[in-house]
Amino acid sequence: MTRVVLALDSFKGSITASAAAEAVRDGWLSQRAGDDVVLRPMADGGEGTLDAFAAAIAGARRRPVTVTGPDDAATDAAWLLLPDGTGVVELASTSGIEMLGGQLRPWDAGTVGFGEAIAAALAGGAQRLVLGIGSSASTDGGVGALTALGARFADADGAPVAPGLRGVASAASVDLAGLRALPPGGALVLSDVSNPLCGPRGAAAVFGPQKGLDAAGVVAADAALARLAALVADAAGPAHPGPATPGAGAAGGTGFALLAWGAALVPGSAEVAELIGLDAAVAGADLVITGEGSYDDQSAAGKVPAFVAQAAAAAGVATALVAGRIAADADVSAFTAARSLTDLAGSAEASLADPARWLRAAGTALSRTV
Repeated sequence: MTRVVLALDSFKGSITASAAAEAVRDGWLSQRAGDDVVLRPMADGGEGTLDAFAAAIAGARRRPVTVTGPDDAATDAAWLLLPDGTGVVELASTSGIEMLGGQLRPWDAGTVGFGEAIAAALAGGAQRLVLGIGSSASTDGGVGALTALGARFADADGAPVAPGLRGVASAASVDLAGLRALPPGGALVLSDVSNPLCGPRGAAAVFGPQKGLDAAGVVAADAALARLAALVADAAGPAHPGPATPGAGAAGGTGFALLAWGAALVPGSAEVAELIGLDAAVAGADLVITGEGSYDDQSAAGKVPAFVAQAAAAAGVATALVAGRIAADADVSAFTAARSLTDLAGSAEASLADPARWLRAAGTALSRTV
């Protein structure tokens, strides 16, 4: 009997990590029914973080909450309460870019919903927080999130600033005195990027175009974030790590805001892996299968497949890759086999139309060749 561990990330905007792992499992077992297939859905702090924890930790309970989405409309979301009192909150499902359905709002989308969900977790008794901040719809520097937690950002007339980057650009003062206290166990922020807040590698320059900013908008947004950083530094005092901190630019600057609150930034994949017991699952396995929606030259920088491959290699276990698409210039040398859903389906459109079908096909194909 072969032991296979499935540690896939979500295929962003297409299928959750849990559903992706289940589909690959079904394909594998259709050919090798006697094998032991273990599911460990992964995440790096973005879409699917709640699902990864819920699938791996017995007794995890979803707590519903209604928040203000990135389109300013009320939306149903949830946070997760773990048996040890940890509250898990995901930006992707409260202020995420996929929630906009392609109607990007580069100047007006914000993170207030994420902050509202954090506040709900605190009110619900969370003694520690794990905050996933991938897949943000905005470049608001986390102003919305901190506002929902009690901070005040005002314009030159003393009025509260508007939501989103538009409000960041008009901010003239910051008051953090009303911020809610961190829970007793503190807050860990999961991120898959190490970008600073400002500059050529900052939130606006690198991620702004994905959120709808044009070239002039990127320049204006970077300047607005720099002004915000100075205001927050004055309000937070010298203990604030500052805008150059790796990860401060994550989620449109939400990493920077959470640093001001006193949270700690950590690599998302590593933290999720520890909390779901990935190393224990991999120990003694014969094969690990990992994957994500798009595997390209950025995937090696903290993304789930690269992290899982490293963890498996450390245990002396081979790793295979399944991805929605695999870029032509992507380095897949860490994997004993790689399967692209686009190739299996014949086109990206076909694979996106029914990802579960083609994930099952990938599982079937790997069971025959690995």
